Amino acid sequence: MEMLSAMNPEAALRHVLEDLPTAATATFLALFPIVNPPGGVPMFFSLTSDYSREERNRTALMTAFYVIAILVTFMLVGRFVLSFFGISLPVLKIAGGLIVANTAWGMVTASSRMTTEESSEALTKEDISLTPMAMPMLSGPGSIGVVMGLAAHANGFLAYMGMVIGIVALGFTVYLFLWLGGPLVKRLGPSGMGAITRIFGFLILAIAVQLVWDGVADFKG
Repeated sequence: MEMLSAMNPEAALRHVLEDLPTAATATFLALFPIVNPPGGVPMFFSLTSDYSREERNRTALMTAFYVIAILVTFMLVGRFVLSFFGISLPVLKIAGGLIVANTAWGMVTASSRMTTEESSEALTKEDISLTPMAMPMLSGPGSIGVVMGLAAHANGFLAYMGMVIGIVALGFTVYLFLWLGGPLVKRLGPSGMGAITRIFGFLILAIAVQLVWDGVADFKG
């Protein structure tokens, strides 16, 4: 721990991503508050109110699968995208920080992650697992920006495998919340779920500010 504290944030992140267990843990912890599985539960149950139990469970499973597929895809192609468009890591940190900040601000102020058009379309869709649940509700621009930023620091097979394991664990967590979230929503009620969302939003806003700060510091350095 002393060695990590003596490193700059970028070097510390590279060190963490070199080891499979810590890479998996770091990826899960970085993405969980942004994906915010508990925050997706009320929307999921409102959109599947007329589903049978089997249909709801199947939709929850497909939503988790799509979250994993989206995040793993951007993890794998993120570095190539940055190279192709000539985007530097400091620029990605600032852009990702601004996107994450927007997501966090919406959570703090109880604003919807979806536009009015997306919400209206969701009410008439037969399958809501890919859109709007997986994208943009859960694996939106904020989580994509974070996973691309992590992938830019990854170096080696173990780092990527650890990130994949972390993403799969996150997808499993999404499935558990969507599968078991009905009683939780009823017990906490709108006020309780709103409070949890605002707490996550505040923490994510702090992460976003740190991302922007690190990006600006990289330019100065």
